[in-house]
Amino acid sequence: MNHIKIGRLIYKLRKEKHLTQLQLAEKMNISDKTVSKWERGLGCPEVSLLTDLSKIFEVDLEKLLSGELDANDTWRGNMKKLKFYVCPTCGNLITATTEAGISCCGKKLQPVLPQKAPEDEMLKVEIIEDEYFITTSHPMEREHFITFVALLTGDTMILKKQYPEWELQTRIPTLAHGRLLWHCNQHGLFYQDIKPARKA
Repeated sequence: MNHIKIGRLIYKLRKEKHLTQLQLAEKMNISDKTVSKWERGLGCPEVSLLTDLSKIFEVDLEKLLSGELDANDTWRGNMKKLKFYVCPTCGNLITATTEAGISCCGKKLQPVLPQKAPEDEMLKVEIIEDEYFITTSHPMEREHFITFVALLTGDTMILKKQYPEWELQTRIPTLAHGRLLWHCNQHGLFYQDIKPARKA
């Protein structure tokens, strides 16, 4: 194990979570001096602490031990911060990069938590003329439809509003790999990870 690389990664991940050394230490029932020692490359976390550390930082244990995250991990970390708020009364969509006090139609909204789409419910994604062509067999009826489709990458979000009784066929520029999210007005927010594939 490379103590210096692991220490730098712990420092980077701690900053991304907006935690002080003391706050991280308190979450793990250790001293802030121990965290400081890790970040300066003067030692590594004990084996018994690694699982908790990977859960706090939401990174794979092997990546933590290697001291490196690949590009995929980076954009996922960044986009996990994006929150979606959907008003149940008017359907208004609001996004925020951190927890926020959001209200609409006189009600305080809670962020909608995305869930991984089951294999048989994923949107169909093809590449046509350097764009993702996105379709689905999901109902698009007045009482049950997909309200929006969004592509998230490390620093970009492209969102396409959808309407009931219109067939869902939308194009989004290909921006390398990313996370595709969509919101069903009956079942909530779903996601699937995508990357450039064969052209249609």
